[in-house]
Amino acid sequence: MRPSREELGEWVEDFTEAFNRESIDEVMAYFADDAIYDEFHGERHVGKAAIRAAFEPQFEGQYGKMRFHTEDMFLDTETGKAMISWMLTVESGERGGGWRGLDLLHFSDGKLVEKHTYAKTQRPLIVKKQDSDAVRQAIEGG
Repeated sequence: MRPSREELGEWVEDFTEAFNRESIDEVMAYFADDAIYDEFHGERHVGKAAIRAAFEPQFEGQYGKMRFHTEDMFLDTETGKAMISWMLTVESGERGGGWRGLDLLHFSDGKLVEKHTYAKTQRPLIVKKQDSDAVRQAIEGG
């Protein structure tokens, strides 16, 4: 059964916001048991346990406070696929930064079966932060 455009868009938005709510359990609830997650640096994780292990450092705060800011989204209800482009901000202590990227998401029967992440950077832009707006402006200007 194909999702409606509204339904697919809601899945994508809520999945992304689960990261911002810092809820690994919510994020993992979207994945099918045999899902695939390809990270932006090329590492592939297959199955929920492997995917969860890949996300744990992020949700444990090892990289600082991470927030995804949606910039654009394309939905293909015929295939259950979506592309979401985002700007990621990262703040930790006195430093902040981030980068732009996108996720290609494939849903089947209401579950995420593939997540492919691409980043528009070789290395995150990190600057001495003043506040979240300064971090965002540094990324947008970069």
